[in-house]
Amino acid sequence: MSSREAAIARARAEFDSGAFRERLAALIAIPSTSQDPAAAAECQRYLEEGIQPWIARLGFTSSIHPNPEAGCGPILIAERVEDPSRPTILLYGHGDTVRGLDDQWSDGIKPWAVTERDGLWYGRGTADNKGQHIINLAALEAVLAERGGVLGANVKLVLEMSEELGSRGLRPFVEAHREALAADALIASDGPRVEPALPTIAAGSRGSFMFDLVVKLRGGGVHSGHWGGLTTDPAILLSHAIASIADQHGKILVRDWLPGETVPANIRAALQGCPVGGGEGAATIDEGWGEPGLTPAEKIYGWASFIVLAMISGRPEAPVNAVAPDARAVCQIRYTGDSDPAKFAPALRAHLDAHGFGKVAIEKTGIRMPASRTPPDSPWVLWTKASMERSLGTRVQVTPNASGGLPGDVFVDLLGTPLVWVPHSYNGCKQHGPDEHVIPAMMREGLAAFAGIWWDLGEPGTPAR
Repeated sequence: MSSREAAIARARAEFDSGAFRERLAALIAIPSTSQDPAAAAECQRYLEEGIQPWIARLGFTSSIHPNPEAGCGPILIAERVEDPSRPTILLYGHGDTVRGLDDQWSDGIKPWAVTERDGLWYGRGTADNKGQHIINLAALEAVLAERGGVLGANVKLVLEMSEELGSRGLRPFVEAHREALAADALIASDGPRVEPALPTIAAGSRGSFMFDLVVKLRGGGVHSGHWGGLTTDPAILLSHAIASIADQHGKILVRDWLPGETVPANIRAALQGCPVGGGEGAATIDEGWGEPGLTPAEKIYGWASFIVLAMISGRPEAPVNAVAPDARAVCQIRYTGDSDPAKFAPALRAHLDAHGFGKVAIEKTGIRMPASRTPPDSPWVLWTKASMERSLGTRVQVTPNASGGLPGDVFVDLLGTPLVWVPHSYNGCKQHGPDEHVIPAMMREGLAAFAGIWWDLGEPGTPAR
């Protein structure tokens, strides 16, 4: 007789047999980077050859559609409907990756192959995001096998191929397919856990607001000996403008960017005791950096961050004895769903003017990826947390949002689905850079967690529709 425990054991056995790694390796081998126009055919092939035949065997009907935005990758939608009166879950994933950066990986490791070294699996897309959506589909496969092909619930899938281009085209596509994608909740995977050993649920994601700060004073450089000390140096002016935006410890001084005077009480409660870690080898968590009085978890899950992504004045690679004519900084605000990004640029302009930086222009403003948030105590979040804790025998940390960006806003705004992100990666995975990798034990744990979720969807006790 089939059972929940047997379904989870089946998923783990699939991993232990090596079959899961073989499937992962076959999909990693498709160099489906959306950041190289020459790889457009590979993005199509990922869906047509890598995904469609597999999900057809699981009982899905699927179709691949052109992206509404020119130059962006296709989007696959699929559904497996057994009983419309039962819950319907929407899965999301992206099969596109960033560039391979082939020549930058460690010796003996290549981006388009799965290589095991020192207990880790390396390959482009292992963490972001091929490995993550493969886990969820493989877990579904195990549950269907254990239940004789009957899930007791319904599943829909959106798999895009332009997430690494900012999910361009996804919003108009979902809007055009609202009825086909209607669901009770989105339960999907992307991003990192709060730390490697602690299973995590994120109920949304932080947004990303971009802008450039520009000081342009003259048509060309002027001799530093004749003019230095007499004419305004744009790099110095820009540096002081940035110093007025955040102090030397990273505290944001443009207070209208923030969600309030402090982290909201319900968000603080959700983050009580939440650790932050697992980035060893990538960066450090520096005590005293950022907003005073907040825990590390509150800083990245409940607050805004200001980051200078790049700065330039003159030509650093070939400097000349001249006062440069201009300076530019590319900047970013990572913000939470309780902030209003419409206020960011006006607040910054008012701040710069008040501090005497009228010559500093603000250019190229806009949201790269909007923030999204489902209340961390919403029924589907709590239901998923209980299911995972039952399967894994350990506590699960809920955060109000992931620290990075995800296109959850599209599904909240257009479909009204609560967001339940269950990440299968960690902060030190080196996604977007050379030597991207995953921890196999974490993937195995993710398989078990999702097998339990799929099983429980077919049982009584799901949230009210």
